[in-house]
Amino acid sequence: MVSQRPSAAPRPLGKPFAVKLVSIPANPAPVGARVGTITTRDGVTLRFARFPPPPGRKGTVCLFPGRGEFIEKYFEVVHDLRTRGFAVAILDFRGQGLSQRAVRDGRKGHVGRFTDYLVDIETFVKEVVLPDCPPPFFALGQGMGATVLIESAARGHRWFDRMVLSGPMIDLAQRPLLGAAAPLARTLRLFGLGRLAAPGASRRPAALGPFTDNPATSDPVRHARIAAVVEAGPALAVAAPTIAWVDAAFRTMAAMQRPTYAARLRQPMLLVAGGSDTVVSTAAVESFGSHLRAGSHLIVPGARHELMMERDPIRALFWAAFDAFVPGTPLYG
Repeated sequence: MVSQRPSAAPRPLGKPFAVKLVSIPANPAPVGARVGTITTRDGVTLRFARFPPPPGRKGTVCLFPGRGEFIEKYFEVVHDLRTRGFAVAILDFRGQGLSQRAVRDGRKGHVGRFTDYLVDIETFVKEVVLPDCPPPFFALGQGMGATVLIESAARGHRWFDRMVLSGPMIDLAQRPLLGAAAPLARTLRLFGLGRLAAPGASRRPAALGPFTDNPATSDPVRHARIAAVVEAGPALAVAAPTIAWVDAAFRTMAAMQRPTYAARLRQPMLLVAGGSDTVVSTAAVESFGSHLRAGSHLIVPGARHELMMERDPIRALFWAAFDAFVPGTPLYG
């Protein structure tokens, strides 16, 4: 693996880390990876990786992970996409993976506003994707990454021909006291507490939690594999979001739930949600998808929040939907 940038990115306290991918026997890095760093216009250093397509094939899928995720979690997905003939490019959003953290406690996931993530996408596209990756360009987002892609499209950016969005965070699944969460986060932030961990949030990375009743996947092997990656590279992990992150997330979701938001989008997109998702609201995804003029939606029965990390039969349904929506994929083999 070769770094495109020789320097290392600063941690919150100025400590450098090596520009590398964490590769373990259970989750080896794909062959041909190029990994490096880029710096956004607001001075944040981001880690990225890109993977070439098979010989004679063109087109790039850009991967945008969910909250608290990191490049290494998607090695299997990279393999799936390259099998389909695509190059792949992926980044760690600010505050995640081995990208620069904004708070002293690097286990807390923090941004002041979700538009910060739009800066990450713009920098990534302009400095990595456009100069070094073969067109046409497609986007594949999970959870928070899917939400940020929708917001980017709503602001008129057309970096990608089509988007496939897994478990987009348009609204949260209903749970006790959820209605009080948004005003509480706003109030605490107004009192200057935005950098504190959200009340009640776990201080343990989700990947290290028990398999039983986890909201991400019903596949024990993939759950254990992701935990092994975090154990091998503890710096990758993020646990609780900050109050500011929660406030920013609720504000973004509230905007997406306005009646005219989805109808104004002109970006072709496919929303895929899990029928057993307890993280985001499947009903909200269905409602949003039904109002799209240039897109559609699919609910996969039995799937939890992270469809690309699910059991093989569920993943097969996800990839069938991807192949039907993204031009060129039916020809892979």
